Amino acid sequence: MPEINIENLTHTFGKGQPNELTVLDNINLTFESGSFNAIVGTSGCGKSTLLKMMAGLFTPSDGSMKLDDKVIQGTDRRRGMVFQQDAVFPWMTVAKNISYGPRLRGASAAQQREIEAKWTQAVGLKGFEDRWPRELSGGMRKRVDIGRVYANDPDVLLMDEPFGALDAQTKERMQSDLLDTWSQSRKTVVFVTHDLEEAIFLADKIVVMSARPGRVHHIETVSLPRPRTDAMRLTDEFIQIKRRLWEMLDH
Repeated sequence: MPEINIENLTHTFGKGQPNELTVLDNINLTFESGSFNAIVGTSGCGKSTLLKMMAGLFTPSDGSMKLDDKVIQGTDRRRGMVFQQDAVFPWMTVAKNISYGPRLRGASAAQQREIEAKWTQAVGLKGFEDRWPRELSGGMRKRVDIGRVYANDPDVLLMDEPFGALDAQTKERMQSDLLDTWSQSRKTVVFVTHDLEEAIFLADKIVVMSARPGRVHHIETVSLPRPRTDAMRLTDEFIQIKRRLWEMLDH
């Protein structure tokens, strides 16, 4: 499994122009192979920009970002991205959405059926294979997104507030299901969120970003045992971590 290394990364939109805007400043981070990482920070601190750079959607103006010692340049199937807004294709069924990537790469009909069966089951959509996106709830469409990314078999899963639009109960259920799926595959995950409880529940490591220009203000190692359970949200250790992170974001 791959490791992501970010060294001396600074990004300035419109660099050299009168209205240039520096959104990230001197970022140095390592996301270890197979780890689950969260990035938190106030709005505008550059956390989503950093994630999109990991996806290869655009290039930092200064510094480097590498996957397994190779500079990240452009998108490829080794890095899968899940956005806050669902990106399901409305003209495809659940199953065909999930097998879209392998189908483009020439997977046989039998291979597609195998992939569809595996990942509809893994993301809790067994029995909904032939449903259309318009027939699904927001949470179920998000499951389609996650299943489609996993079906592409990326090395790294990048998630930009994927559960931000869901109600609290659905969000907690999706968090638990995501951890179940991650525990089976152990993909390297980088997860951006505004929700401190979500970050604590999911992650091994939480990166706290300062206000713009975003810098690494603190890295919190979460020592809660795995597998994580909802009961952990009420423990003293969980609450203490949340209080500590909240105080950092408040300054």
